[in-house]
Parts: sequence; C-alpha cells; structure tokens
Amino acid sequence: MAIPANTDIVSEVVFQQKGVFIHTTHGDSDDDVLLEGRVQLVKKDGNNMLLQKRGEYVEWIPIQEGSFNLPQPDQDWTMVNTVSYQRDARAADENVVVNPPTSGAMAPRKSKYAMSFSLSDVKTIRRSKQNLGWSYLVFTLKDNVAMPPLHFHDGGSSALVHTIEKYVMLTKSPNDTRLYIVTPNDTAALSRSFNELQILGETSSHYVSKFVKDPVSMTMGGFSKVTNFLKDALLMPTNTMRPADEYGDLMPDLEGLSVNLQAEQGYELISQSQIRLCSRPEVERQKPVDLLEWNSFIDKEGRITNVKSVMQRIFGGGLVPSLRKEAWKFLLRYYPWNSTSKERQSLRRKKEDEYFCMKAQWKTVTEAQEKRFAMLRDRKSIIEKDVLRTDRIHPYFEGESNSHLDTLYSILMTYCMYNFDLGYVQGMSDLLSPILIVMEDEVEAFWCLCGLLDDLEICMNFDMEQECMKKQLIQLNTLLQVIEPKFYSYLQSKESSNLYFCFRWMLIHFKREFSMDDIMRLWEVMWTQLPCKNFHLLLCVAILNGEKDVMEREDYDFNDILKHINELALKIDVDDILKKAEGIYLQLSQCDDLPSSIREIIGLADRGRGAGDEATSECSDSSIEVLGDGDPSPQ
Repeated sequence: MAIPANTDIVSEVVFQQKGVFIHTTHGDSDDDVLLEGRVQLVKKDGNNMLLQKRGEYVEWIPIQEGSFNLPQPDQDWTMVNTVSYQRDARAADENVVVNPPTSGAMAPRKSKYAMSFSLSDVKTIRRSKQNLGWSYLVFTLKDNVAMPPLHFHDGGSSALVHTIEKYVMLTKSPNDTRLYIVTPNDTAALSRSFNELQILGETSSHYVSKFVKDPVSMTMGGFSKVTNFLKDALLMPTNTMRPADEYGDLMPDLEGLSVNLQAEQGYELISQSQIRLCSRPEVERQKPVDLLEWNSFIDKEGRITNVKSVMQRIFGGGLVPSLRKEAWKFLLRYYPWNSTSKERQSLRRKKEDEYFCMKAQWKTVTEAQEKRFAMLRDRKSIIEKDVLRTDRIHPYFEGESNSHLDTLYSILMTYCMYNFDLGYVQGMSDLLSPILIVMEDEVEAFWCLCGLLDDLEICMNFDMEQECMKKQLIQLNTLLQVIEPKFYSYLQSKESSNLYFCFRWMLIHFKREFSMDDIMRLWEVMWTQLPCKNFHLLLCVAILNGEKDVMEREDYDFNDILKHINELALKIDVDDILKKAEGIYLQLSQCDDLPSSIREIIGLADRGRGAGDEATSECSDSSIEVLGDGDPSPQ
C-alpha cells in the first residue's frame, strides 16, 4: 500500500488480539472491574516523534474507558499512561498504521489507560499457569516496573509470545518455568549489557565475565543479558549454518561464573623474570593406527595386550575411520581394556538390557503423569528442540523424517533416566552426534556417551555452580601468562585477559570449531588423556598462538577479538594445533624453573623434574626435532 508523502512514519501491525482485559479493583470493594481492549505488536520504522525511536512495540488499547480510579503505584502493578494513536482511514482495512501529525486538529487522542512500550525495554515476561482460567501475560520493564496483567479471554497469549520471539530472544528462567528473560537483538545494546553485567569495569582484566546458566537446563552456559550480538560472537560460528535461536536457548540466565581471578584460590600473577623457557620443539604427527596395527595389540582371547602403547599410538596419530567403531568403545570406557571377546559379548547383552529398561521408564510415562512431572516435561521439550537442529547439514542427520534423529532423541531422553541429577544439558546433542555417526547403534552410542560424560568427567563442565569452568578459565589464564606473556599483556590492554571467548572451546571440547571429520580426529587424541593433564588447555593456547600476530598487528580491540575468534570456526588446522600443543607441553616439561602452579596444571607436580621428559618421549614421535631457531621462549 502506498503511503502519502506527508505522513511521518509507517508502522505495521504484526499481531493483534481482541478480548484482552485488564483486571483491577474498584475502590475498596472486592468487585473485579474489567477494562476490555485489544493488544497488538506494532513494528515501527523511521523516526517517530511520539515514540522517539524505531522498533517493535507492545500496545494495549482500551475499547471503552471506564470511570473508576486507577490503582496507586504501591499496588501490585502500575498503569502507565502513554500516547495512543488513531488509525488513518486510508489504512482502515490494512495492517498498516499511519501516525498522524503531533499537533493541530488531527493530533492523536490521548488515553490514560492505553499502554505502549518497546520490546527493547522489556526485562521479563511472565505467563500464567496452565489450566487456571484465563491466560495472562505480565511484562516487566528494565526499571522493574511491572505492567498490568493482560488477560486473554479469547485466547492468543501463546501466539503473542511466539510473535515476540521473532524480534527478541526469550529464555526460560531456570528457577521459574513461567518466567521468560528477554534479550534484545540489537547490537547497540552490547555496551549497555556489558555495563549492566559489570564486565568492563575498571578491574575487568581480573574478572572472568558473568556467564549465564540454565540448568534445566543447567545448560551450556553462556551469556544472557548480554546481547544477541555477543551470544552469536561466542557461541554461533556464522559458517555452521545452524539456526540462530538455538544458541540463545543454550545460554539462559546464569549468575555463577563471575570470577575475581586475584581472589581465587590457585590464581597467581607470575613474574616473567623468573622463568626461562627453552625453545619450543617441533613435533611431527604419526600415521594413524590401522586395522593391521590394531590387531597386533590383541591376543588370541581378544584382550588388548599393551594398553600404554596403544594409547600412545592413538595420541600420536589417531585412528583410521574404519577402526573407530571398535576402538572408541575402549577409549570411552564402554569396553574394559583387559576384557576378552567373550566377556565383551556378555557385557553387550547386559548393557543392552539395562539400556532398554531405562528407555522404558520414559516411554511408558502416561500423558497424565507427564502433566505432573514438570522436570521431565522441560527436559523433553529442550531435547526435542535440540534434536531437530543438531548437525542437520551432515548427511547422517539431513532431511525430513530422518530415523537417526529419532535415535538421537531416544538416547538423550534415556540419559535423563540414567543420570537424574544432571538430566539433559543443552549441548549434549553436540557431544552425542559424532559418537552416533561412528557407532550407528543406539545402545553402543548411549554407553559411549555415558563414558564421555561420566568417566572422562566432561559432565563437570555443566555443573550448576560452574566451578569446573571457573577453574579451567583460571588455569588457562595462568598458562597464557607463562607461555605467551607478551600476548597476555596485549589482551590485558584490551580488557580481554579474562579469556571468556575460549569458554565455548572448553565447554564442549571444540565441537563447533571443526568439521565432523576433524573433531573425530581431535577427540580420539584427547580421549587418550595424553601427554598430560588438561591437554585441552594447551590446545587453547595453541590456537591463540596461531592468531596472536594478526590480532596484535591489526591492534584489535575488544569487539574485534570476539569477532576474530568467532570467525575461526571451521578454519583451524587440526594437525597444526595438535603439533603446537604437544610442542608447548614439551617446552614446559623441559623448564627447570617452571612455577608450581603450571606444574600442577599439566600434572608434573608429583612426578619430579625428570619424569615429565621421560613420559613425553614415550608419547611423542621418535622424529621430534628441536629447532634452535624455532618459536623463541618468551622474555
């Protein structure tokens, strides 16, 4: 529809619902007074003189203005008087509103009951309980003013919420399933959100940012109240082709990860003058273990005869893809290393029975039971949503009605029965999908996932208090001070030494940084737990080592660093960082004056000065070359 040139602004009504009432009390009586109106979501373009800014607005317009007095501000809600508008006759039959002039005979009529507020100013939305009469919504603004409850006598509350989700990010609160936390999608809100979270305070170089948690969800952790821009920058690589709304759901409110580094136990500011690192050795990767070599480690009864040698070979070269289905079962603790072929067959039958017993527990929950089991409902809802968008561009999961998605769903639901305390954590689907692709078997993939989460302790990353993630961030900070002191100082100058841009890497072990083939190669090396404790932290350092020159040369600021790290996804050479990380370990293990905190982080504290070198030589390729003019030790 063409808009006359003399109009100031065109606004589009993207949602409208009649039969929306405000309930209030008339004077001192107990009689409920209803004020009927309609609610609509209006998208305003241009510079509206009445509303000051463009954007999406929730508006409630009364059909009739009652004669009663409004409640005083000390009541349980506050009525906000705003300026409403009249619809232009030219748009009477269209979802287009033409704002009239702000003065003169055609000035809009004011209503003391009408409401209009921007979605960007909304802090939370509370929904009514189900099956409790008319549904209602309560909007609370960022200044903590609660708007009047809007009662939907003719329905439509869910439809409004779904429409709102197109313009802002809604995250369910971990403490109240009816409360949604609103995160704006505008990049201008970035600095405001930082200020609210006090991320960039005067001592921010000694703080790890306030991450957000959803234990369902005590889920993947991340940032909420930090804008969608930052969420995308930290958790959604632009080239992964995954839906944007997925990453908002992965990061609901979590207050527990703000860390004052200097106040934390285990943190120390390291004096570089006391450290003399040797030159960093150059490491060559070995060829992957093939079936012939694998069989050479197996005796006639099917036992692995030399576990240490097998682990060293997998660390040094990985596995050929055809061997993963068998070898991963050992690496992920499904099969004991010393088990015979006959014992593994018996174990398989036992584990299959155990799995289907747990699966039956959630499969046989009736609809009536589920209505009274909020935790199961919530976990089921999140799993359903995650499964539908997990690695859908990979051939194994692509297409509609894919049976592999059903298997993925069943495994994750069954894990909720296996681990009631942890349940499902958003992001587990990321950890499961490569395992299921390799195993191609529901039972085996389930028990391998259990081994990954439980025996290899990745589940600690999702702990409600996030103590494990705090510890890892502090350890990475300490390592970087010693290994890359110049770059660490640069990050400090850019308010980035908290290193929270590495959070995603550590949380799900680089799953979203590499292609499916590369993450399989990286994971099987990491699962050997060689050559030291916390090898994944050295992988983080190795990635940063490869990017430090460009960041320093271009003098990237805080936002540039976030953007640059985000854009590394699917561009990192997996062999390169494996070689660098192992070289960093060798460099540290050969240092005589290594600080005790570093020795503890990489597991040298209890082995003595010489043991580290011996262990390293066993894990590394015999062709390691120490370069005299290699990566120089930091001065």
